[in-house]
Amino acid sequence: MAVRPILKMGDPRLWRVAQPVTDFGPALASLVQDLHDTMAAASGAGLAAPQIGVDLQVVVFGSGQPNPRYPDAPVVPPTVLVNPVLTPLGDAQQIDWEGCLSVPGLRGQVPRWQRLRYQGQDAQGQPIDRTVEGFHARVVQHECDHLLGTLYPMRMSDFTQFGFTEVLFQNLA
Repeated sequence: MAVRPILKMGDPRLWRVAQPVTDFGPALASLVQDLHDTMAAASGAGLAAPQIGVDLQVVVFGSGQPNPRYPDAPVVPPTVLVNPVLTPLGDAQQIDWEGCLSVPGLRGQVPRWQRLRYQGQDAQGQPIDRTVEGFHARVVQHECDHLLGTLYPMRMSDFTQFGFTEVLFQNLA
């Protein structure tokens, strides 16, 4: 369909709380396609509807193949998640590097739940109920944060672990 502009940190539309999806018709299918096209064009691991200025509880993530922005991360299956509910499983958290298409060129270390259950619906309104861990759990939490008006720097506790990708990882190039 279309590659849409991705809103950048500082745009007040990113702080809004997204609304639940109630219509699983053609407009949702078109939005999902735009999210996939935009995510692929930007080599993203995921994308939330608010990042393209749409205040609906819709996220897409994964691709079924390695992501060039996270080459060492395990593959996450392609998923459309609508009206998500996340439930942490246990108290264990993990701190790891994250980036964001709405915060381009920067990375930071963010604490996230290690294991969680996510529930919601797919693009046709069918139920989704998965238990995941590690990178998959991190991606889901990151994308669903966008539905609450939260960007990953807001989750960080140590800003000495936040900076430009080209500086932080200059020895890896």
